Amino acid sequence: MDGHDYRVRVGATATFGRVLLSARDQHLVIDGPVRNGCPGEAVTPAELFLGGVASCAGIQVIARERGLVLTTVDAEIGGTVDRSASALFPAQGAARAPADVTLFSAVALRIVLGGVGDEEAAALVAAFKAR
Repeated sequence: MDGHDYRVRVGATATFGRVLLSARDQHLVIDGPVRNGCPGEAVTPAELFLGGVASCAGIQVIARERGLVLTTVDAEIGGTVDRSASALFPAQGAARAPADVTLFSAVALRIVLGGVGDEEAAALVAAFKAR
C-alpha cells in the first residue's frame, strides 16, 4: 500500500474568526466569512477547500507519467454553499445531510491545458477526476 500521511495544525489568533494554519514550515492566515462576523479578509475555509480540489499538480504528474509535456495548466473552481437547500447524500439515496454538516450544493471546475491536443487534454482531465 502506498499511503501518505499529512498533518496540519490550526490555532486561533487574537482576531475573532481568524486562525493560523501551519503545514510543515508553511503558514497561512484563514478567516471565517463576514456573514459569520469574521474578518473575511484572508482566504476562507471554503476557498481553501476548493483550491485544494483544483490544485493542478495532479494533472502535471499524470501528464509526465504519460510522456506528455504541458506548457500551461490553468484551473478555476467555484462552489455554492446553500444552507437552505435540502442537501442529499447521493451515496445514501435520499438521506438528508445532518444539519451540522456543510455541503457544497454546486461545484464547477474548468481546466485549460496547453501543449496537448483536445483528445490528450480530455484523457488527462478524466484521469485527474478519477483520482
